[in-house]
Amino acid sequence: MKRRLLARTGPAAMAVIAAVIAACSGRPPQRPEPPPPPVVVEPPKPRFADPVATLRFEIDPEQDDVVGTVQVTVASKTDTLPDIARRFNVGYEEIVRANPKVDPWLPGAGREIVVPTRFVLPNAPRDGIVINLAAMRIYYFPAKLVKGKRVPRTAGEKQVVYTHPIGIGKIGWNTPEGRTTIIAREKDPTWRPSAAVRKEHADNDDPIPAVVGPGPDNPLGKFKFTLGWPSYLIHGTNKPYGVGLRSSHGCIRLYPEDIEAFFRMVPVGTPVHVVNQPYLFGWHDGQLYLQPLNVLEDDRRDWKRAQRKLLQKTISPRIEQALKAQGLAIDWDVVARQAHEARGLPLSVTRGDTRAEDAIAAAPRVENRVPTGSNWDGADDPSRAAQPAVARAGQG
Repeated sequence: MKRRLLARTGPAAMAVIAAVIAACSGRPPQRPEPPPPPVVVEPPKPRFADPVATLRFEIDPEQDDVVGTVQVTVASKTDTLPDIARRFNVGYEEIVRANPKVDPWLPGAGREIVVPTRFVLPNAPRDGIVINLAAMRIYYFPAKLVKGKRVPRTAGEKQVVYTHPIGIGKIGWNTPEGRTTIIAREKDPTWRPSAAVRKEHADNDDPIPAVVGPGPDNPLGKFKFTLGWPSYLIHGTNKPYGVGLRSSHGCIRLYPEDIEAFFRMVPVGTPVHVVNQPYLFGWHDGQLYLQPLNVLEDDRRDWKRAQRKLLQKTISPRIEQALKAQGLAIDWDVVARQAHEARGLPLSVTRGDTRAEDAIAAAPRVENRVPTGSNWDGADDPSRAAQPAVARAGQG
């Protein structure tokens, strides 16, 4: 009977009975052991792909006008958009244009950042250096050399192109358009600012000397190319965060790591073509793409009233032939909408109503770091200063 009663008793009652028996026997009651703590399962951290270096491409010169890929990364607590821009080899205006609702200086930890590393090549001769002022971007198409002599490419042969962001002349100090050549190269240059430049600095209570030798205070950086246009240069900078801005007196500025790479490969005599193309049409995978950029403030063309007429002039005869051969037509309503949004992302204008949000949604999510294969080693990346030495040790 006693056993049957105990068998029907619940755990709580059993605990009370045990306490009564212990009290009657003179032993202190034993507390029941607490239940084990609940197992906390943390949600898996999102997995990000390796970032892609987008500075060198091989293209079919008769088929490819679009290179690179849009990427999306996540800002850290200490990041600014210029920090992320340099890691991914884009300029200030490029990354701000692609992220119109993001504070450039306080994007916020965990904020997704669109990295606009897909480009439509300018409509210009693919020979030597091509600079698109509206894109604030430089392209280099090395010549094919055989025994030191330039030779034409065979049909179907791939062509290499390198591209980097640049700083250009500010309003009133425009970078000229047209064709010139590189007439000289120099390492550790000396800067001799013009009288007009010195006067401007003096008027702004920022006097500068007549001669600035090589070193960290030299605005030309460590390398320069002299152009056939008097007083205009392609050079580095001692202020990398001016790249991607209208910040010079007409010269073209590159990140220090990019001008060093160019200095190793670009010879004297290289042709230079400077264009101003804020809307770029390009052919890729049987579709026509438009990359809409911002029109420079001092561009005198009437893009508001004569946009379609001006845009039609920017389409190359090769692209017109490709459209006709495939029976495709440009959707000018889509063109107008994309031109108005101008986020700088190449989007199809023959595939229907494509939007920037579609390209961003399809873009790979990548780690927020300097991509393998980049010119920059990230040595002076501000984010590294905020990391413990142990964490930095594994970074290259």
